[in-house]
Amino acid sequence: MRVHHINCATMCPVAGFLLGANAWRGHMVAHVLVVETPKDGLVLVDTGFGTRDIEGKTGMPRAFKSLVGPALDRQETALEQVRALGFQPRDVRHIVVTHLDLDHAGGLSDFPDAKVHLHAREHAAAVTGKKGLREKGRYLTAHWAHGPKWEVYSEDGDTWRGLPAVARLRGIDADVGLLPMHGHTRGHSAIIVNAGSRWLVHAGDAYFHRNSVEGSRGLPIGVAAFERATQTIPAARRASVAALRQLRESYSDIDLFCAHDPREYDALVA
Repeated sequence: MRVHHINCATMCPVAGFLLGANAWRGHMVAHVLVVETPKDGLVLVDTGFGTRDIEGKTGMPRAFKSLVGPALDRQETALEQVRALGFQPRDVRHIVVTHLDLDHAGGLSDFPDAKVHLHAREHAAAVTGKKGLREKGRYLTAHWAHGPKWEVYSEDGDTWRGLPAVARLRGIDADVGLLPMHGHTRGHSAIIVNAGSRWLVHAGDAYFHRNSVEGSRGLPIGVAAFERATQTIPAARRASVAALRQLRESYSDIDLFCAHDPREYDALVA
């Protein structure tokens, strides 16, 4: 399979100097994968912001815009970048999401015919369940108002590298699966992709900065505060980070990365 790493949401949050940057505004990306498969068309891992976000039609909160500073550039949407790669939107047959936060699920409506794969707990928290205070602030129901073709999963005994997993996704012949890493949200998952000689592990928002899994230095104070502010289940999030760190240390054929660290993104693009 051929995998393209694309950025579908440049964000410039305030107090960048607390996030490891040297300026008032920081720099974050929304790391999305476009996977060309032999039998399944294109598979997207996450979507970043979509065209309706750019057009102001999804109710993106003003506070989010002010604090996070999204660029909201149409050329960064997965739709336009899929076209730039020489494909059509209908070629995207599957979307596998780490979770449904507004900066990960905004592009769902740009691919209305695609099946959307995710953990059952995430689907319940965002779509069908009664939302708590944290859920109300992070999900935009406009992102799935078109009625996606949901495919939801729970752990049923599968494992991957010793961790609970959903190794086979319905309708996808390629090696793409869910690696439950709850805590940031109730049903957050990492996504595993077999890219041939190496496995890609897209950790979503299980962590936000490479130091979380490299273990070399502590986190910038602003990153640590942001992780705590956005977590839903603190103990589960800490356990997820520990599991990912152990995974990285135990296997040499894994490329582990989160959704928003620009250094990780640039390294994989290069």
